[in-house]
Parts: sequence; C-alpha cells; structure tokens
Amino acid sequence: MSDVKKVVLAYSGGLDTSVIVKWLQETYDCEVVTFTADIGQGEEVEPARAKAQALGVKEIYIEDLREEFVRDYVYPMFRANTIYEGEYLLGTSIARPLIARRLIEIANETGADAISHGATGKGNDQVRFELGAYALKPGVKVIAPWREWDLTSREKLMAYCEQHEIPVDFSKSKKKSPYSMDANLLHISYEGGILEDPWAEAEEDMWRWSVSPEAAPDQPTYIELTFEQGDIVAIDGERLAPHEVLSRLNQLGGDNGIGRLDIVENRYVGMKSRGCYETPGGTIMLRAHRAIESITLDREAAHLKDELMPKYAEVIYNGYWWSPERRMLQAAIDETQTHVNGVVRMKLYKGSATVVGRKSDESLFDESIATFEDDAGAYNQKDAEGFIKLNALRLRIAAGKGRSAN
Repeated sequence: MSDVKKVVLAYSGGLDTSVIVKWLQETYDCEVVTFTADIGQGEEVEPARAKAQALGVKEIYIEDLREEFVRDYVYPMFRANTIYEGEYLLGTSIARPLIARRLIEIANETGADAISHGATGKGNDQVRFELGAYALKPGVKVIAPWREWDLTSREKLMAYCEQHEIPVDFSKSKKKSPYSMDANLLHISYEGGILEDPWAEAEEDMWRWSVSPEAAPDQPTYIELTFEQGDIVAIDGERLAPHEVLSRLNQLGGDNGIGRLDIVENRYVGMKSRGCYETPGGTIMLRAHRAIESITLDREAAHLKDELMPKYAEVIYNGYWWSPERRMLQAAIDETQTHVNGVVRMKLYKGSATVVGRKSDESLFDESIATFEDDAGAYNQKDAEGFIKLNALRLRIAAGKGRSAN
C-alpha cells in the first residue's frame, strides 16, 4: 500500500503528462492534483482542464503566471546580463523555479504528500524542479516517472494511451514529432530529430517565432526602450507591464529575424546537448540593458558585475535559484541598478539588434572630458605620464633585473 495519498503534478495536457496522470493513479493508487501554468508558451492552457477531468482529476489548477514570471524571474536575471556559456539566455532554466514554487504551494494548500513532473532522467529540468522543491519543502516526496517506469519510447506511451483510453489529441497519430520543444514568454527551444547531429543545419520550417534574417524587411525598425532601475518600463514612451514589454519585443524581434541561436551546451547532468533557441525579445533586452549600463554604471562596479555573471548564470542553469548564493548574488546585482535609468534607441534589422543611441539624466559620460576637441582644461593630459610610469613600475623593475618579457 503506497504512503502517497495525493500528488500534485506539473501538467501540460500533452501526451507525456496525460500518461503520467493515469500511471500515478495506477502505480500509487493515489489522488492526482494537476497544475498547469501559463507562462506565455503561446498555446491555450484551458483545454488542459477538460483533459484532466476526463482522467478523473478533481482538483485542477490552471494559472496565468506571465506577469509574475517576467517581473520576478526574467527581469532580475536580465539585470545581471545573464548568459550561460557565452550564448544561452537561459529561457528554460528561469521558468523552473516558479513552477517548482507553485507545485509546493499547491501541495501545501491541498494537503498532498508528493509532487511529480514529466522531466526525463537525462535532462536538466529534473534537477531544477527537484532542487527547488527540496529548498522550499525539505521533506517533500518527489515522483519522477521517467526514472521509474518502463515506458521508454513514444510508441510505448501511445500503446499505454490506447490501453487506458487516455484522451490525448494526437494519441492516434503514428507520425513522430521531429522536435522536443519548450516555450515560455522568454524563448522557445528545440531539441531532438535532426538536431541530434551537431553538423546538420536546422530546417527553416522548424523556427516558429521569427522570420529568417534573409526574409526580414529591407527597412530597419527603430525603437526606444525606457529603463528604470535596470528594468524596461516603456517602449517608444508607452508604459507597459513587464510581460507586455517582453511580448512586444518578441514580436518586433521576430519580425526582424532576431534571436535565433544554435548551440551545443554542457548539461549539469554531464552530457553535451545540441539545441536551437529563439529568444527575440531577450536578445534585444540584453543589448539594450548593457547599453544603458555603459553610461550609468561606475567602471569597477560594471567590471565586477561582469565577473560575477558567469557564476550567476551557472547557478540558474543548474537549478539553484532558491539557494543562498543566488540570493547573495542577486542582492549585489540589484544594488548596482539604482542609477540604471534612461533611454536606449535600438535599430532592428535583418537579424541584428544594434544600439544606436543611449541617454540618461544619471549618465557618467562627460562630453567635456571625452571630447577630441578643446576641453578647456577639463582634463590635464600631462597627468597621464605619472599614471603610466607608476603602473609600469613593476614591469620596469623586472626588466632591470634581466627578466625577459617575451
């Protein structure tokens, strides 16, 4: 007899999680609570309610978390200019702590004994969900069906659906989906299919959010982004909520062929994985944020922030959003954003997002000092001689002792 009487499942309404509902009911003889989050994946989430009801689920949670997702997770991450391994904007990684938190909250609300997810035993998401869950509720039981069952292929899943009359929209289709995809307001990812060969170029019809740069308009699009304390609060002077900002930038970026990425990354579980990503809005946000920081941040603060960023990115990628080190880093990052206020003008054109202007009332850029024209004594160039000699002192001493610089 299982000691699990009720479990909260992160439920998409798709094939895998629909099978998991029935599998949990059969294997653990337990009640299943489903939780479906709308974080901007671009598909209707309400149909998940009817699917869950057809599977006998009585407690069904369907929530619009788009605003919270961007405001409390995406924006804080972008204050750090976060990228993993030099390229990846962490679109999947940053969604997992929010889902983990709501799974635990719903478990507490419903008196559930466990939580469950549909992440496989090969990926990072199992780690992210579970690290978050344990951080928020140390004694929680986590059920990961992909690490327990023998339904190791799509064909076996389909057979299970037919055997148990599981109402999945595409359960009768024998055609294998070419890609494993994950989407939210920040990005859409593609894995599997021909992408498992790192030499194979992604097919053009794979991309869903953006036109190819070659097919983008021949005329550039100019936009102005207003920042307050490091966050974009308006586009072309129109104030928008965070999730509205990202949605608008996704559209503008996608229309101009911006945000496509094809990388091989190092997963936390040890393997290398090739994936393609579309992050049009995030690509624009990152460029614009660095631009406004370039005129408002002190040099040493900016450089230290850049040194901290790879560690911060690794913490998020590996699933440690709820860790003390992430909170510590976040506090330092947020402290730097007090004066990151102003406007950045961007040029969007055939796959590129180019900064063409930046201004701020708190700018540290002093034209009277930086000018190549007469600075009226604002900067004494003779001061540079002593500065250079002092900084060269150790080099001069070493050379004087015969130590070669080659």
